Amino acid sequence: MSVQQTTSHGVVTDSVRPPEFSRAERVRVLTMTAAGSVVVGYAGVAALLALISSTAAHASFSTTGVLTAAAPGWLVAHHVPLRFDGGQLGLLPLLPTALVMLLVYRAAAGAADRLGLFEPLQARSVVFSIAGAHAVVGSVIAFLMGDEGPVRATPAVAFFGCAVVSGLAAVAGVAQRCGLVEVVFERVDPVARRGLRAGALALFALVAGGALVLALGLLFSWSTTASLFDQSGGTIGTGLGIWLLCLAYLPNAVVGALSYVAGAGFSIGAAVVGPLEFVGGPVPPVPLLAALPEAQAGYLPLVLVLPGVIGVAVGFSLRDAAETPRARVRAVLVSAVTAGVTALVLAAVAGGTLGGGAFNPVTIPAGLLAVLTFGWVAVPGAVVAWFAGPRPPRVVLPEPEAEVVVDAEDEEDYDDEAEFDAEDAEDADELEEEYDEEDEEDDGEEDDEEFDHDLDEYDDLDDEELAEDDTDDPDPDRDDSDSDFDEDDEPDEDEPDEDDDSDEGDEADDVDPEDLADKPR
Repeated sequence: MSVQQTTSHGVVTDSVRPPEFSRAERVRVLTMTAAGSVVVGYAGVAALLALISSTAAHASFSTTGVLTAAAPGWLVAHHVPLRFDGGQLGLLPLLPTALVMLLVYRAAAGAADRLGLFEPLQARSVVFSIAGAHAVVGSVIAFLMGDEGPVRATPAVAFFGCAVVSGLAAVAGVAQRCGLVEVVFERVDPVARRGLRAGALALFALVAGGALVLALGLLFSWSTTASLFDQSGGTIGTGLGIWLLCLAYLPNAVVGALSYVAGAGFSIGAAVVGPLEFVGGPVPPVPLLAALPEAQAGYLPLVLVLPGVIGVAVGFSLRDAAETPRARVRAVLVSAVTAGVTALVLAAVAGGTLGGGAFNPVTIPAGLLAVLTFGWVAVPGAVVAWFAGPRPPRVVLPEPEAEVVVDAEDEEDYDDEAEFDAEDAEDADELEEEYDEEDEEDDGEEDDEEFDHDLDEYDDLDDEELAEDDTDDPDPDRDDSDSDFDEDDEPDEDEPDEDDDSDEGDEADDVDPEDLADKPR
């Protein structure tokens, strides 16, 4: 039945409902998984030893001997160092460890699928059961080997070593199925996530470059490699044992080649091999070491171009990780830290002590390799990511206005000018008032003149009306001398003609006496 499942980290998945298991069934599944990973790993080591001992020329084969010899071999596969009378074997092969981790990875993933686990907290049961089983078995084997045997191991170191190796493999097996990957990436921003991926790719490219250099060295020194195989005895069993030994230490050689490419180099006893430094010395007669240069050559430093190219490629891949150059540089730094820390871990587990002879110790400088790896990725990557990526549009901010600093003298001048402006304003107001008063007086005089002019016109009209009345109705008592006048005298130009007088008289007749009465005199 398909249902929607919401995990504790907020991921909703459309999957088949897991079957319900009782507590006893869950314990049975976890026990079988943990015990199965231990038994299968031990059986694989025993089978490999049986193959070698059965094909060796002068070896005696017995089931008890093979099972007994498989115990320290199982500890070596879990990267637990061994002690013997001649010294300590700390230079342990990485290929058996990788195979054991792959076996535990598959067992943990199968248990998670059978139990239907889909939440991060549910992964604890699988991880603790597998890691606990390997730790207990490893400490028991180290304890049974004792302190008087030919091969010895420290129980505490065996306990924690087996627990760490198997626990990391178990976490990797349940990480995807229980949502651990989503929980981690939910707490990482997209820029840092891009940096983590780029760092993993950068480390993979460096490892591939080291493997390429190792392969070229073996190819150019194939005659030496073949002679070393012939010196081992010439039998099938001996040749198979030497070939398996080289195959088991092949990851260690690749890590050494990675350190060589990065510039840190490595050392075997007194011999130091690096692109910029070379000190000769004895090395073990192992065919895998035939790839080492016999002397310093002028073309060997050219291998340093490879990590520089990888750093440029990292910067180019992160050119679009963010819009701002600073964010892109942060992604490059995350990738550089990722590559550097991983290189540190690989260098720490790839080297170690090799007995007490002339070949001890085999050292890969882990700290120097981590610093150089970080630098090869960070410096060219940051430059390329800064200049190759997009740039945000530049925002032009308006220039701030400069503040005017007024001195004391300027303030006094400013106050004087302000007072002068105030006085001018008052004078201007007084002038405006005077102008308004004069305008009002002029308007009043004009009104008086108009009023006097109207009164004069009314007086003239009254005189004309009286004259007309006298002509129409003459008075007999009036003296004739008063009416006489000189006919020869011409009338003044200012006096109006008779027609004008008649017209004015008509106009005067037309005037309404009531209107005249209303007019002021």
